[in-house]
Amino acid sequence: MPLPRPDLTGLPADVIAYVVMLEEELERLAVTIPQRRAPRETDDLPAFPSEPPTTLNVVTISAGGLAKRTPRHLYQRQRRGGMGVFDLDAPESDPPALLTVADESDSLLFLTSKGRAFRLPVASLEESPVRSRGQTITATAPLLADERFACALPARSSGYVTVVSERGQVRRFGSHLFGEGMRPGTVLYDINYGGPPAAACWTTGEQDLLIATRTGNAIRFAERQIPVRGCLGIRLDRADIVTAAAGVTDADQVFLLGSDGRGALRQMSGFRANKEPGAGGKQLMKTDALVATFTVEEQDDLFIISQLGKIIRFQTVEVPVKEGVVQGVNCMELRSDRTVALTASH
Repeated sequence: MPLPRPDLTGLPADVIAYVVMLEEELERLAVTIPQRRAPRETDDLPAFPSEPPTTLNVVTISAGGLAKRTPRHLYQRQRRGGMGVFDLDAPESDPPALLTVADESDSLLFLTSKGRAFRLPVASLEESPVRSRGQTITATAPLLADERFACALPARSSGYVTVVSERGQVRRFGSHLFGEGMRPGTVLYDINYGGPPAAACWTTGEQDLLIATRTGNAIRFAERQIPVRGCLGIRLDRADIVTAAAGVTDADQVFLLGSDGRGALRQMSGFRANKEPGAGGKQLMKTDALVATFTVEEQDDLFIISQLGKIIRFQTVEVPVKEGVVQGVNCMELRSDRTVALTASH
């Protein structure tokens, strides 16, 4: 009879990561023993579909500026609810914090906790395997004292970068401000008004903005109502903070991720827009801690990374679409760990 798994709470992160790695290897070896189970709706999907080599890269970044890029095709798809594989080999004091997918010919935009912006070519990062240490980007994007990277997204030639602070203040910045000639460390706004950036997303100018908080509450309103100097996007309780934002329409589906590895796919037609910004939010997802949101399509793949540096890739179609408030389904198996970031890719 196997011994029960002991409580790992309080152990150093590297010890926990080692135990998880051993358990993962045992689980991999166990698949050679046939087991009977009931069929699932997703059993007609191949477990590890092949993908031809692509120039798209999965970029993982820590808040302190440790980053790596790895070709997307090196990440095999798993079933929703799998354990994932180890990705960025970051120190315990600076775990993975941000995740995005971009072509190697693109550039990335970084926003910091001081409200500053940097632009960095994806190709300037050395291509590396899935499990690797990465490199520091603070030589080209130097941080100030007590400054951290807060948001990362691929650069675009049109649209708006819409930024929401921890306390719910929202601003929009035209894409021309983030061109190749942008001065490194450009100050976007004064963080004394609303706090540091908590979320950023691209919007077209004609979408609604969805702002979500750690408690799973959210507000939706037309982005054209945001004045040039910004405004309060959502009214928060003192203990709550903004954790995510996305540009949406009624036709869109938004994936919602909790820190416990549970996720939900909500149809935006079931989440009514407010007439104007600045109101209190209403429940978007039942969760103790909402981590991120991302507007997705059925053919997209989702990438989720945890604090211990484990990453999982699975198909969006494995998550049922709901119009109402739900608790979500298990998307990533976590053991003494929590999810920290999310991205999606066509």
